[in-house]
Amino acid sequence: MRLDQYSFGAIRVDGITLKTDIVIDRGEVRKRKKKASKPYRDRFGHTPLSVEEKIPWKCRTLVVGTGAEGALPLMPEVRREAERRGVELIVLPTPKAIPLLNRRAKDVNAVLHLTC
Repeated sequence: MRLDQYSFGAIRVDGITLKTDIVIDRGEVRKRKKKASKPYRDRFGHTPLSVEEKIPWKCRTLVVGTGAEGALPLMPEVRREAERRGVELIVLPTPKAIPLLNRRAKDVNAVLHLTC
């Protein structure tokens, strides 16, 4: 799997352009289903990443791309759950996450926010 290009609101994965937040789980790409996190939106001013979502924990490293400007909030419970599971958590803006993912594809999953 190759993340070819990213621009605000869109990412190209293996030549296919996607326009929604994505989850990469053991090489498979799917749409991020953030409905479970929406109840926290008012608290954070933006729909955060919460442990109620289907986070791809079966990995050594989980990369969270927080968007073009790094605006995706990460609930503290996500950090605690990563620690509890022994998963290295790397949180950085999506433009910086993509080269990292392309270099470290082995046993690395991701949640990538594509807008702000």
